[in-house]
Formats: sequence, C-alpha cells, structure tokens
Amino acid sequence: MRLMLLLATLTAAALSSAHAETVEISGPLGPLAGERITVEGAEHVVVIIPGSGMTDHNGNGPPGGMRSDTYLLLAEGLAARGVASLRVDKRGTFASAGAISDGNDVTIAAYAQDARDWVNEAAGLAPCVWLAGHSEGGLVALVAAQTPPEALCGLILLAAPGRPVGQLLIEQIAANPANAFLLPEVEAAVAEIEAGRSIDPEGLAPPLQPLFTPGVQRYMIDLFSHDPVAVAHWEGPALIVQGDADLQVRPLDAGLLATALPQAERLDLPGGTHMLKPDQPGQPFASYSDPSLPLHAALIPAIVSFLERAPGR
Repeated sequence: MRLMLLLATLTAAALSSAHAETVEISGPLGPLAGERITVEGAEHVVVIIPGSGMTDHNGNGPPGGMRSDTYLLLAEGLAARGVASLRVDKRGTFASAGAISDGNDVTIAAYAQDARDWVNEAAGLAPCVWLAGHSEGGLVALVAAQTPPEALCGLILLAAPGRPVGQLLIEQIAANPANAFLLPEVEAAVAEIEAGRSIDPEGLAPPLQPLFTPGVQRYMIDLFSHDPVAVAHWEGPALIVQGDADLQVRPLDAGLLATALPQAERLDLPGGTHMLKPDQPGQPFASYSDPSLPLHAALIPAIVSFLERAPGR
C-alpha cells in the first residue's frame, strides 16, 4: 500500500510540473496548430504526428467519427514520466484547416516538411526532440528524417506501415470475407492509382465510391507511390512499436521496418490494437470508439526507457 501511495505521489508531482497550451507555427497560407505539454527540466520532447485522414491531435475524428484519445493519453502518460510533447493537427485539418485552401491538396513531402518545422519548434521544450509517427504518420516521420533537423534525436514508429499503403488497403478489405466481391475492383483501382492515374469513382460499386472520391485520389496518387522501406534511411535511434491485434498494420510491417532500420529497437504489444490499446475480446473496434480505454500498459514505460537509454544529440 505504501508503495502504491508513493507511486501516486510521484506521478502527481510530475504532472504538477507539466503545462499544456496551444501553439501555432507558420503554414503555407495560414497557421499550423497543435498543443504542447511542457515539463519543467525535461530532457526529451516527443512530436506526435497523426495517422491518416481526418485524425486530430488527440487521436480523434470529426463529430460522429473515431474517438480514441490515443495521442492525448500518450502525451499525458509521457508528461507523468517527465517527457514533454507536442501533438499537431495536419495541414488542412481541424485547427490547421486554414494552412491550405484544399485539405486534399497534400503530399507526404509536404507533411514531412511540416514535421520538420514542428521539430524545430519543439526544440525549445527540451534538448532532444523525437518524431513519433502513428500509422501513416510513421511514413511521414521516415520521410522527414531523410533531411533531419538539427534537434532530431530519433524516431518512434507507432503501428507504422512497412509496405506501400495501397497494398495495405487491399489487405484490409480482403480481411473481411464479406468483401470478396469487391476485391477485383479494389485491386484494379489501386493499380491505376499506383500508376499515377485517377479513376472514375462512379464506375465503382457503391460501397467503394466514398473511398475513392476525386479529391482523395489526388492524395492517394502521391501516398501510394511511397514504399516505407525504400525511404527508411535514418541511421539514428529508432523504436518500432507494433501490436499483434492490429487490424490495419501487421507484425509483418514491423519486421520489414526492422530490417530496413537494423539499429532500431522493437516493442511488440501483446493484444495491442492499431490505436495502441489492449484488444477487447469480441469488440474489435472498441479502441477506436472508447476514449476511456487506457493505452497498452507496456507502451509508456517502454518508450520512456528507450528515450532514457538512447544517446542524445
């Protein structure tokens, strides 16, 4: 009991030294926005890059969409262990909506430059800055690290793809046997987009049309052209995190990234979902919709241990 009280006291003390506030930096047409949690005396700060689509700096979607709070929980968990953080809204979304005129007019290279700019901003919070990219954000982090800012100490790849995203899309749709009749159309559509050509979504089966709208296809043409392994040139510290209950990215992807980044450490989360939370038996999408579910118990301690062991700049 005394040990539990001591741990609670230490956690409360760490949180009391943390301070959350919104922050903006310059974007192409308007500001890019995020939220930072400063921690007094922090040696490390983690910049959290969101995953695909309309995912905000907390790990949530628009009203009625995904509600995970994954990034918020990650930032708060890190703060409790003395690590500062900066989590961001991507250009064209949420508080960064005014940064560009069309939220679909984006590329991985543009996201990567924004990530570099956020690293430079975060350098004022701690001596060592880490890029933590979740899902598609992991690809962004890898591309950003090809031209690393001076303050960048390393990468944390959270459920990041190790294969071109178009191939993952096919795999995800194929995972549901009820989608078997859609697979030929999906494979043909992905092949066209990978070749740099757009398709007419009205020629697709109705369930697929929202997935391949003209605006989204513009982004897909760029996104599908990237192979994460081919852009994994970072030679510094890296941590690859992967859950074995992930419905979107597989342990195979973590293995491919580990081969491309032989210096990287790997953290496997038993029963971990794509949202870095424990799987709920019989509720495969609970971690996407229930913000009260905690992060996987192994995640925060392993990240903090990795940061503390990794060499600084």
